[in-house]
Amino acid sequence: MASTTADRQSEGTLATESLTTLHWAGIGLAAITGAIHLWLGVSFLSSPMGLTFLFAGVVYVGAIIGVLLDVRRRLLYLLGIPFTAGQIPIWLAVNWPDLGAIGIGDKVVQVALIAVLVVLYRRSG
Repeated sequence: MASTTADRQSEGTLATESLTTLHWAGIGLAAITGAIHLWLGVSFLSSPMGLTFLFAGVVYVGAIIGVLLDVRRRLLYLLGIPFTAGQIPIWLAVNWPDLGAIGIGDKVVQVALIAVLVVLYRRSG
């Protein structure tokens, strides 16, 4: 008997059979930016900015888990677009003009992630 999405979610079973190459690209990009945010959060733990980095990193990890478990993927794509896009102007405002290689690299990853999320959202409708 085939398991349904609800069955897999209640069991905590991965739903990777429905993931495409584009999904895996999005997971990889989210993992990269999530890891960067977690690392920065730990690095700046003594400041309020550290908590915001940790929050963002945890959100990316949670979203990856949600996609892997097939928990409202379309909603995750939709929410991920403004969540990720909103970080770019905030980062520019906080770090201008000393942007740094890690920050620029992270923003390149985030722009790519936004593009992937837009395509995934449009294809899922």
